[in-house]
Amino acid sequence: MIFLSITKFIITTEGVFLLHTEQDKKQIKIITLGELNRRAEDIDTFIGTSEKQYSDKIAAAAESIAQCHKQKPLVLLSGPSGSGKTTTAYRIADALVKKGIKAIVISMDDYFVPGVIPPDENGRVDFEAPARVDCELLKKDLRTLAAGGEVRLPKFNFADNSRQHGNAIRCDGNTVVIIEGIHALNPDVTGKMHDSATFIYVSVRTRIADEKGGLLHPSKIRLIRRLSRDKLFRGRDYHRTIEQFPSVQRGESLYIMPYKHLADFDIDTFFPYELSVYRSVLAKLCDNDFDECIRQVNRYSELPRFLSLIKEVPPEAVPENSLIKEFIG
Repeated sequence: MIFLSITKFIITTEGVFLLHTEQDKKQIKIITLGELNRRAEDIDTFIGTSEKQYSDKIAAAAESIAQCHKQKPLVLLSGPSGSGKTTTAYRIADALVKKGIKAIVISMDDYFVPGVIPPDENGRVDFEAPARVDCELLKKDLRTLAAGGEVRLPKFNFADNSRQHGNAIRCDGNTVVIIEGIHALNPDVTGKMHDSATFIYVSVRTRIADEKGGLLHPSKIRLIRRLSRDKLFRGRDYHRTIEQFPSVQRGESLYIMPYKHLADFDIDTFFPYELSVYRSVLAKLCDNDFDECIRQVNRYSELPRFLSLIKEVPPEAVPENSLIKEFIG
């Protein structure tokens, strides 16, 4: 059990709980491989239950946002790489639309500074740094939206690192604007917006235990998600994704974790059946050389063992609107 001195909501599979104590209690859940494999014997129920748990969290967050959307028309949604920020943002938006509230999702990537990213003092490019974001423009636009004014959104072109003009939007009293990005909770990037915005932090918060008590850390589950997504959609081989992951984790420690306590809601985006899906997907993507690829990097050597012990669930069984689709297509 970890304690933080702030009052907030925690969204669990049982619902939303407001902690009134002076110290906030945050639980990291643990689920065993044996339990996952037992549940995988009934694939339809396994997937359906997992998806409902996530949907219930989305519904709880959307309900809270809807109740105060006139006073707080903005949602700032943050989380580390591989946490499912984009899908979560759009699922919340869909839930708000069903309540009769217009919802617009903005990627903070569109506020990237155009041009070549300058290296740091060691000659390395820090892709996770807040300096990549045009913070002054973003803060100005957020203030304008919160006041009911209109802004012309930027649109970042990753092909040539340029920025063009996008759509014009405004918060008209019945519109919620959701801004998702790794720096969304950083007040140096977005400004002090608690009076106008709901803050949400999403990540994998569940550990998986093997029969000997060994634990697969949530960050490793996010790495597995990245291995699948990067191979399928970004043309990166496993070696490159693994080589970059320490830098990604460094950015998380420096730029994301210090601000997650500011969130009004924590959403665990772990799906109990997802490891079973990735076992099948990764084996096909790497022509069965995944074990050898991972074992070359000692700090991730437990990944093949956990994947080899999990029962497979075919990717075709994953629902089309599932967050897992963000990583397997």
